[in-house]
Amino acid sequence: MIHEAVGSGARLHKACAEAQIGLRTYRRWYQDGQVQADQRPEAMRPAPTNKLSDQEKEQIVNLCNLTAFVDLAPTQIVPALMDQGVYVASESSFYRVLKEKGQLHHRGKAHAPQRKTALSTHIARAPCQVWVWDITYLASQVRGQFFYLYMFMDVYSRKIVGYEVYEVECGEHAAALLQRSLLSEQCFNTPLVLHSDNGSPMKSQTLKIKLEELGVMPSYSRPRVSNDNAYAESVFRTLKYRPQWPSNGFVDLTAARQWVERFIYWYNHEHKHSKIRFVTPQQRHSGQDQTILNNRKEILERAKLNTPSRWGSRPTRNCTPVGAVCLNPERDDQIISAEKQAA
Repeated sequence: MIHEAVGSGARLHKACAEAQIGLRTYRRWYQDGQVQADQRPEAMRPAPTNKLSDQEKEQIVNLCNLTAFVDLAPTQIVPALMDQGVYVASESSFYRVLKEKGQLHHRGKAHAPQRKTALSTHIARAPCQVWVWDITYLASQVRGQFFYLYMFMDVYSRKIVGYEVYEVECGEHAAALLQRSLLSEQCFNTPLVLHSDNGSPMKSQTLKIKLEELGVMPSYSRPRVSNDNAYAESVFRTLKYRPQWPSNGFVDLTAARQWVERFIYWYNHEHKHSKIRFVTPQQRHSGQDQTILNNRKEILERAKLNTPSRWGSRPTRNCTPVGAVCLNPERDDQIISAEKQAA
């Protein structure tokens, strides 16, 4: 058709444009009066300089299948390896290799993360400034019988600072646990905000009197807003989605308390939290996160020097400690004005 158009007086580049191919493509396809075969499938292309080797891919799979990492995501595995002085590849490379090997699947009832609009309240710039607390059900092996986990958590460090399992929900248990938590954290007579939802134990007269006695300012979720206590609900979700969670329920109160104690130790001292640059809550609570993140930055800089083609012009990951944490921020201008007032 192009030859027919050109034979009728059309310009070659105009005829190629009508056929929706470029002039260079036409000249590559048609040479010496013949249509050439497409040689692109047979082209020898060099492998990218930043491509992982087969040995590195095998190392990634073996690391992910170790007993210590088999239940963790790459976002948890890579920081843990860097804390041991080992860097193999980035999280995205881990995900890509696991997908190639058919080992990347959603686990259990987990759903894909969803973006949600955050809402307003208090700002924590150091530990023991803003706490949240809540109560969740722990099923027993007797139908209709439940145990109740009381939990206090520091918003700044995500450390669980107080917990206990009881057979009933009441304000007296919450008041006693709050006082013990303040003693263990040595934060008496310091400004502290305690946020919770609007459940009956949270608004009991006994707890309100104890809050006033201890100088703790109460804060409550807004009516008909289900995500105003998201920090506490997030911990409860982590608790009930653990692989060791007893799906058939707990035998008795002692068994429930022992299981929760093991979970709290894992969460505070072993679990690398994604929102605090993958350090443990205890490390951030005690101020060790700065040193740990600086060590990771040095390891990444050395890895970048050894294989600069894998990074190109991109910087290494952000290893700066997380700053102030806002409990349910509603608007940026409110946060800025609150920061100015505090300064």
